[in-house]
Amino acid sequence: MTQVEREEFGKMPREEGGAVVEKFRLKSDSVKVEILSLGCIITALETKDRDGEFSDIVLGFDNLEGYTRKHPFFGAVVGRVANRIAKGRFAVDGKEYQLFVNNGPNSLHGGAKGFDKVLWSPQVLPNGVCFFRLSPDGEEGYPGDLKVWVTYTLSGGDLAINYRAQTSKTTPISLTNHAYFNLAGQGSQDIYDHVISIEADSYLPVDDTKIPTGEVAAVQGTGFDLRQPVELGKHLQKFNLDGFDHNFCLQRAQARRPVARARHPPTGRSMEVHTTQPGIQFYTGNNLDGSLKGKGGAVYPKHSAFCLETQNWPDAVNKPLFPSALLKPGEEYNHTTWLVFNAA
Repeated sequence: MTQVEREEFGKMPREEGGAVVEKFRLKSDSVKVEILSLGCIITALETKDRDGEFSDIVLGFDNLEGYTRKHPFFGAVVGRVANRIAKGRFAVDGKEYQLFVNNGPNSLHGGAKGFDKVLWSPQVLPNGVCFFRLSPDGEEGYPGDLKVWVTYTLSGGDLAINYRAQTSKTTPISLTNHAYFNLAGQGSQDIYDHVISIEADSYLPVDDTKIPTGEVAAVQGTGFDLRQPVELGKHLQKFNLDGFDHNFCLQRAQARRPVARARHPPTGRSMEVHTTQPGIQFYTGNNLDGSLKGKGGAVYPKHSAFCLETQNWPDAVNKPLFPSALLKPGEEYNHTTWLVFNAA
């Protein structure tokens, strides 16, 4: 059985309306997760190690203030479009749209005030919580009134995140959760002893602003071949990589399938990612620099966490050969990602 509790987490700053932010706690025998009504943010996620001891394995903050200041999207749902859109520009039905540019020359994770920075309306479910919001036509430069539902449900060791959306005008959409994981426990200094695998035969090379070049490159014979498990630190050294921040191209199937796995041999914790999405962005916290004070006073240096963000391919709205990122009126965007936690 899953228990669901709710409580007040804090109030938004007065200049942002001062509304109450709620925290929802979902608990099963093996997983405890806490989620905010601000940005649908996962603030804590505790799983057991092989000795049955719980540890919090996601980066974040102890209080609301941390989340209302600038931070690297810890635990948040990002959108309308996760990842980057080149120069913040795209055209739909012959009309050009210009978004806010917030990542070098590009638009990242929804713009200046994306889905991560707004309050959502919660509804408690027997085994989880559903958050709803209406993103109005023109918000952050995007077309159409977009109704969005993000639902978290917990069953045993499985945390499911379902994303649904409907629009009044054709709009690009790609939603993901941007949790930063360290299976040794948040606040651990690095992820080099983690063992990672990703079920992808190809990946997207990027230019120096992290926009895909358009090439879909085979992983075979490169440092991007993660089809067999690799120990991350040794792998980065072997291929002289500074880290990953790349989209891996998954099999095109609408069905649930396992796409990635992370394991921490010292504690026995593992996490499998299953999804219906066509891509997964593997990011190794390259831009973390130890400057943020996290939970329990922890600092988060470079490579102290990883993200496995299931999503559409970056800049797909400008790349006709990539999976379409467009949602049309009368259609429904509907994707689910499952995080499956174990210890052995």
